[in-house]
Amino acid sequence: MEYRSLGRTGMQVSPLCLGCLNFGHVTHESESVEIINFAINEGINFFDTANVYTRGQSEEIIGKALKQNRKRDKIILATKVHGKMANDDPNAQGNSRRHILQQCEASLTRLQTDYIDLYQIHRPSRDVPLDETLRALDDLIKAGKVLYIGTSTFAAWQLVGSLWISKELNLNRFVCEQPPYNLLERRIENELIPMALTFGMAIIPWSPLAGGFLTGKYKRNQIRPKGSRYDRQDNSWCGRLFSDASFDILEGVKKISEEKDCTVSQLALAWCAQQPGITSPIIGPRTLQQLKDNLGSLNVEITKQDLEKIDSLAAPGMATVQHI
Repeated sequence: MEYRSLGRTGMQVSPLCLGCLNFGHVTHESESVEIINFAINEGINFFDTANVYTRGQSEEIIGKALKQNRKRDKIILATKVHGKMANDDPNAQGNSRRHILQQCEASLTRLQTDYIDLYQIHRPSRDVPLDETLRALDDLIKAGKVLYIGTSTFAAWQLVGSLWISKELNLNRFVCEQPPYNLLERRIENELIPMALTFGMAIIPWSPLAGGFLTGKYKRNQIRPKGSRYDRQDNSWCGRLFSDASFDILEGVKKISEEKDCTVSQLALAWCAQQPGITSPIIGPRTLQQLKDNLGSLNVEITKQDLEKIDSLAAPGMATVQHI
């Protein structure tokens, strides 16, 4: 496996990042551990989770698994802070110094580790000045509890502003951003990716398969598979995803995948991972079989002709469905 630098840092990460959102939620602990061990054996060294994923259960499962297999030192472990962690406490959320310091300690305990490789702010906040957030994160780095810091779903202008604050106050800077990016959502190509390339920031996209839509398991005008993410008609994403425009792209990509003798999901992941400025798309397998399929994308080469066909289906810089 060929590893990639995480932005301008010296840290090397696998070209796919194992997203752990499902652990403790739809994926039971035993299968979650099986997925973790299989991913490590296949060369995946980059894991991403968050404190809010099943209110800490995802972190706890990862911590147990890495303690059992004794592979913690080989893993680049990323988690996030921002979301609500208690319903009866208005301070148990957001990007304040208080919340960040409290939740870092809680994540360290659940993950059974002394340090977090990459600590990310899960969403920007209008209520907390960014310099307060950066000062808290800088203190965590100086204390050795965090090695690098990043963001998720920040705008390009917010990240440039953060770089200015870090320079002015002599604080550690954000090294990466985690945005939504897939064949139905290409807006980051307009400003975010050029900004990241200019300032040496890594891009680790979430939802590279559009929440499973780009696996090909959903069919136009057909009943959605029972037990799938979108089988419930009241799912808020359904109205945005299940459009004729989305299915036009999906069906076109399916034809290309058949020509290349790979699955739709493998083609969509390979396209994402091989786009300029992309470091490591975050996969979120619910089962071991899904993980194996996702890993197959590492063997798919996207040619210039493939890119031309894909661009004719999903226009660069455009969004067929808005995920934010």
